[in-house]
Amino acid sequence: MKTRFSSLVKLKKNTMDKSEQVVQRANADLNSAAIALEISYQSIKDITPPQNGSMKDFIANRTLLSSGRGLIEHNKEWTKFAKNQVESAKEKLKLDMIEHEKFKYLELQEIQKEIKKLKVKEAKDLDEVALMIYAQKGKN
Repeated sequence: MKTRFSSLVKLKKNTMDKSEQVVQRANADLNSAAIALEISYQSIKDITPPQNGSMKDFIANRTLLSSGRGLIEHNKEWTKFAKNQVESAKEKLKLDMIEHEKFKYLELQEIQKEIKKLKVKEAKDLDEVALMIYAQKGKN
């Protein structure tokens, strides 16, 4: 049964679906950031400092460690940002779900009112038919 809220329910449903997709993308980004952070931690663990050699080797190793630390910091920031994105997307989804449920409830109330009106009309029609049949039997 179509009501004045039907189109709004459909619109809110589409908005909610889009919000769900945003949450899924944000979760995927968070997973990517976490994996990148793990990889950067593992790569810095794999760097072994030279035990002997020229100063150039020590400086190269130090530069490599510094670069690894910078990458770890970058990935930590990325992970933090991705977590914030997931939280805000979940909050938006929650609000969209509430809005959708509100309009579904209003639509349901409207449908119930319409059904009640139809039942009253049907009862009146049946009463009228019964009166007509009774009047017909009374004449015979």
